[in-house]
Amino acid sequence: MSDNGHTASVSAANSNERVITGFVAYLKVEKGLAALTIAAYKRDMGQFAEFLHKNNSRGLTQATREDVRDFLADLSKNQVEGRSIARKVSTLRHLYKHLLLDRQIKHDPTLNIDSPKQWKILPKALSRSEVESLIAAPRATSDKKHAEALALRDKAMLEMFYAGAVRVSEITSVRVIDLKRDQGCVIVRGKGDKERIVPLGRSALEAIEKYLRAARSVLAGAKNSPYLFLAKGAHGLTRNRVWQMVNAASKGGRHASPHMLRHSCATHMVENGADLRTVQTILGHADISTTQVYTHMALDRLKSVYRNHHPRAKGKK
Repeated sequence: MSDNGHTASVSAANSNERVITGFVAYLKVEKGLAALTIAAYKRDMGQFAEFLHKNNSRGLTQATREDVRDFLADLSKNQVEGRSIARKVSTLRHLYKHLLLDRQIKHDPTLNIDSPKQWKILPKALSRSEVESLIAAPRATSDKKHAEALALRDKAMLEMFYAGAVRVSEITSVRVIDLKRDQGCVIVRGKGDKERIVPLGRSALEAIEKYLRAARSVLAGAKNSPYLFLAKGAHGLTRNRVWQMVNAASKGGRHASPHMLRHSCATHMVENGADLRTVQTILGHADISTTQVYTHMALDRLKSVYRNHHPRAKGKK
């Protein structure tokens, strides 16, 4: 291999490592996926990166649609089973969607790529009692002002997660001026930097008011910050720190993540009769088909409504 070829190969390997590390952090913090699931994603990305290196020394961010098709053809030629190929396609789609939204690439090489049919995985949701226990969990670890302030902050954040179905990145970037207390809502910036208005219920607003009144100034000290939720010293919160906070609050019960609170909000709204268009707007989904997954989770509610309203559902009296 020439010096130029060797340099390009090393550059691609370093680029791949950064891409994979960043995406793994996103899966853990933003999506709240389990360690085994993340490990499977990492293996799939590593396998595709190795394929690219072997065939044309390109990195993950330079992959083309032909590269993806050749990779799938190679898997099929080596008799990899359909379900495994479908998972790898799903991994690459998630990866390149993330890179596109993060503006690391300009074109998604997985567009119009066919994959073996696979079951849609339903998002996990907490029961209402589990949500109540989670939100009630934050307690001051001592009688110091900072400990009490952190407990009030964590409770306010948990309330906002469940009330507004917000993502981790949205709650860490929300500013004080984005909170519209008189209107009972907050403005958040979602994927693709799109703004949306999210309503907040009475419980969330009360928790946020208490945090603003008794805790935020304690955490800020003498410093200023535009962000609503702060760490000590007026520092902004990292996504990893928020994930750790939710995980700590769920100890003693079922493991929870910020994304589970988002799913729980949507599921419970649909169970209580909310229409999908409203839920779609609150979640910030671009496509209604993404929101329709919650109809499966609220199937019992749908059956109940059907039995009560369809003239032939009850049978003859």
